[in-house]
Amino acid sequence: MPRNLKSSSWKLEEAKARFSEVVRRAHAEGPQYVTVRGRPSVAIIDVEELQRLLPKKAEPLPFVAFMESLHAEGLDLSRTTDSGRDVDL
Repeated sequence: MPRNLKSSSWKLEEAKARFSEVVRRAHAEGPQYVTVRGRPSVAIIDVEELQRLLPKKAEPLPFVAFMESLHAEGLDLSRTTDSGRDVDL
């Protein structure tokens, strides 16, 4: 947590009552921390900061490229003939 936690920390009740202010400060000043029973519980951050922190979504590979990426050249995919099973009726 940052050193200025006090200036960006809100008790849950206060954060609920002054939510617009909490959001404005998250945009202008950075993360705003909400405490529950005196312990840090959640942080409210600007959505651009969240998107920067989240991993980038990878584009799905086309099927052929995906199969080639498995490097399964030596994999034995042969099967034995399956004639089913005997069932007593």
